[in-house]
Amino acid sequence: MTNSLFSDLVCSECQTVHVANEVQNFCKNANCSETLLARYDFQQVRISKEDLKNRPFTMWRYKEFLPIIHPENIVSLGEGGTPLFKAERLGKTIGLQHLYWKDEAGNPTGSFKARGMSAAISKAKELGIKKLAIPTAGNAGVALAAYGARAGMETHVYMPRETPDIHKREVEYYGGTLVEIDGNIGDCGKLIAELAPKFGWFNVSTLKEPYRLEGKKTMGYELAEQFNWELPDVILYPTGGGTGLIGFWKAFDELELLGWIGSKRPRLIAVQSDSCDSIVTAHQNQDLKAVAVDKGFTIANGLRVPKSFADKLILRILKSTNGTSIAISDAEIAEALSEIARNEGMFVAPEGAALWAALKKLKSADDVEESERIVLVNTGSGYKYTDNIFK
Repeated sequence: MTNSLFSDLVCSECQTVHVANEVQNFCKNANCSETLLARYDFQQVRISKEDLKNRPFTMWRYKEFLPIIHPENIVSLGEGGTPLFKAERLGKTIGLQHLYWKDEAGNPTGSFKARGMSAAISKAKELGIKKLAIPTAGNAGVALAAYGARAGMETHVYMPRETPDIHKREVEYYGGTLVEIDGNIGDCGKLIAELAPKFGWFNVSTLKEPYRLEGKKTMGYELAEQFNWELPDVILYPTGGGTGLIGFWKAFDELELLGWIGSKRPRLIAVQSDSCDSIVTAHQNQDLKAVAVDKGFTIANGLRVPKSFADKLILRILKSTNGTSIAISDAEIAEALSEIARNEGMFVAPEGAALWAALKKLKSADDVEESERIVLVNTGSGYKYTDNIFK
């Protein structure tokens, strides 16, 4: 038996509790249907921060705070343990002393999606699920196919036709069934919701199941550990579905419950494409929920999400952390890609480049200070987007 402290699931909106040993998607309260959050019994913790130092540097070093009860169900390709390093040359160009990258490009399948899929597929295996389906802008579908292959599961991936070709070929290479759709990820999601009950597929859509979030939150655990348990002042995160942003918030709350950090929180900043800026619009209008926005193609495919399923939770998190939001154009992303490559030798995903473009605007408006510790989270490898970057 592993010493996972997983106890139950609670709705992020209405607080209805759901049992942990049954297959769950989102809240079953008919008047709610919001995202479920995994909870842990922190009163039973028997490890310390020091104990982590003797464990492999993957996301499973935090196994007590991940939802897999039986270790034989863990499906892993070595995800997590990604580097944090200082971006001195970029920082100097705009007068920042303490700018850092948390670089997720080295994960299996080339993006942070590997963390979420490792957790989700592992829990699916534990619950006896055999068939999974996902709508994707690219990287999540690739990760589902890869981890599904490792677990011996059947995977179905619905992807917009405009997605870079490499993502499509990878899905097929891993043995996943690929369906291309003339539309956006929301259109893919509608088809999955319609077809999943008919064919017995488990829907692994972003935040419509509880466990991808648990893998993503390990970025927050790692970041805290890499900063010796003193959190940075600002974290910028590319926000499509928003799982990573929520993951950081959830990780920090859990670490405080553990007594490993204090109550200080970074300002969380959601960065979107101006093609799909529903969170930015809602945040600026001080709305409690977002309205879907889709103005078409963006080179940052992962940001073409008209509306996050967990929009209300994301907006609450931005408010509670005194964070903000900002939308970036494709031209600004393209310029940022070149600046990052020339100054830091990094070929980041367009979603990651959007953060640098956003930070320049924030610094110009005096919304960040020279002495603050600021983290940019690059979510994937630029090599997955050559169709977009070099066209």
